[in-house]
Amino acid sequence: MRIVAVGSALPEHYYDQETLLAAFREQWAERYHNIGRLEKLHRNVLVGGRHLALPIGEYPKIETWGQANDHWIRVAQELGGEAVSSALDGAGLGVDEVDAFYFTTVTGVATPSIDARLMNLLGLPSRVKRVPIFGLGCLAGAAGVARAADYLKGHPDEVAVVLSVELCSLTLQRGDLSVENLIGSGLFGDGAAAAVLVGKNRALEGPRVVASLSSFYPDSEDVMGWEVSEKGFKIVLSADVPKMVRRFLRRDVDIFLREHELVRNDISVWVSHPGGPRVLDAMQEALELPDDALEGAWRTLREVGNLSSTSVLLVLEETLRSPPPAGSWGLMSAMGPGFCSELVLLKWDGR
Repeated sequence: MRIVAVGSALPEHYYDQETLLAAFREQWAERYHNIGRLEKLHRNVLVGGRHLALPIGEYPKIETWGQANDHWIRVAQELGGEAVSSALDGAGLGVDEVDAFYFTTVTGVATPSIDARLMNLLGLPSRVKRVPIFGLGCLAGAAGVARAADYLKGHPDEVAVVLSVELCSLTLQRGDLSVENLIGSGLFGDGAAAAVLVGKNRALEGPRVVASLSSFYPDSEDVMGWEVSEKGFKIVLSADVPKMVRRFLRRDVDIFLREHELVRNDISVWVSHPGGPRVLDAMQEALELPDDALEGAWRTLREVGNLSSTSVLLVLEETLRSPPPAGSWGLMSAMGPGFCSELVLLKWDGR
């Protein structure tokens, strides 16, 4: 199984962090007594700017979760369709060649799901097997790739598409002045990305998906996720996330690599989800990585913020633009609600 292309689509509405901070300052100045703390939290996430699903002036007009979700459905179709089309073009494949379609999100809900709506918009074949996934959060970009590769093991002639659309700005709770929400308002952005994978009988180039590992950490449900109410999605974001990285990630990576007679020094490409500065620092420390090993993740964080499940696919897209030499090993990783992690072992070895 190979990843042969990744395509992305970001909303046209881009704002630098200072512009966004000014908008939040105006929104919360009368209710939040410590505006200096808001500014510090926003600057500490090291995000330079973000794409938003809507023009910034439209958000105060949203009064209900239903209205926010209607915007989500509309924009998710637009960006999702663009990302899938870009990925298929990059792979040199047509929509008629798609056999399986995995769609993931954690920022909106729709039935029929977005993948079903894109069947009509993109003209995908009616035989396509659709797998909508909700709830994996930041984990889902890596997990989606892993599950599509699992499918292709049994269908070596087929093509699978993994699409992530995350419009985090449409989940923002303007009445929530918790530290978690204030951090989230400075960290998360919007966008979509799609990966195209093919079975082993397809003569296309790209990194081979060698194996994957899912790790669930018991009794950790309160580390990350949503509290869902009539107001929508309220963020749950524990300060323990970096601790979880330090406690579990090195163990999981070493066990996984050992199964394939590898060690961390054998990995030359790290395709990692950019959860935030503290998470990336914890990863680098736990895995004893060189200073530049996570540069792709850091760059994505600085340029567009954390896009939940979409982010790791953006890092993967950048990696595919400048692939490493043949024979190189890579490791794709993400962590998310559960709390859990997903690892995907990659190898660049030509055909």
